[in-house]
Amino acid sequence: MPSEVPGLAVVVPHYGDPAPTSALLDALRAQTAPPVQVVVVDDCSPEPFPDRPGVQVVRRAVNGGFGSAVNTGVEQVRAPMLLVLNSDVSLGPTFLADLLAAARPWLPAVVGPLVRDSRGAPTPTARHFPTVGHQVVEWLTPLARFRHHRVLHEAVGHDTRAVPGVVLPVDWVVGAALLLRTEDFRAVGGFDERYYMNSEEIDLQRRLRRRGVPAVFVGTVELAHTGGGSSDPLRRRAWLVTSRMRYAERWGGRRRLATALTVATAANVAVNGVRRLAGRDVAPIATAREELRLIHGGRR
Repeated sequence: MPSEVPGLAVVVPHYGDPAPTSALLDALRAQTAPPVQVVVVDDCSPEPFPDRPGVQVVRRAVNGGFGSAVNTGVEQVRAPMLLVLNSDVSLGPTFLADLLAAARPWLPAVVGPLVRDSRGAPTPTARHFPTVGHQVVEWLTPLARFRHHRVLHEAVGHDTRAVPGVVLPVDWVVGAALLLRTEDFRAVGGFDERYYMNSEEIDLQRRLRRRGVPAVFVGTVELAHTGGGSSDPLRRRAWLVTSRMRYAERWGGRRRLATALTVATAANVAVNGVRRLAGRDVAPIATAREELRLIHGGRR
């Protein structure tokens, strides 16, 4: 029942096309247990998000990325419970009530639902804290064709126990939807804004773990996430690698990670060279240069 649902604020960072964000706000308004506060943070979007009745729109003067936008929104939050949502997710009408009910026995915790892609397939929502080994396996071109196998999912850090219908503690859950107590988010300082894009939710959940707040995957509740459709794939990869290097620097092993990925690039060159000799349309040296630039390049 709505009266049993704790006070909830939803923070939605916005950048780009207003249509997905508007659709999400419609879905939030239609919930059986609507949130008490909705904050949209316009992260200096080239197409500003319009003012909307019942929604608090906060406008940043400078684009800072996902973590910065969420932190700005949380400054406005008054409710004891906080839900961070990506702007391009789709929710069923009972999503909020279902997620809060499933989370209640685990609190304090950071809780994430099952995430499905635009085709309806489950995505790797729960994961292990990243290691050098995970990232090397992901970097190796020869293994790409085998990544549908469970052993390769585990090898790149996906927690394969996290399947539809299962609820269990995990290392971390992806940031498309994160439910936690507002006081816990604030107690650890929120997101580290130096990440810009990617890895900020892993870093947050490691700091929450230190505080005694676990991450919990709730496979009994789900949403759909389009994800990444509005940004250049090359820029997304650069953001990902940069964030992982920053994460490794903070939590140990940046030099080891850079060395291991450089070795993996050498292996990729060898494989791509064979593929080119076989007539495949690949550019081994150009690809290697780009990979090395990502590994050893700038911070952002």
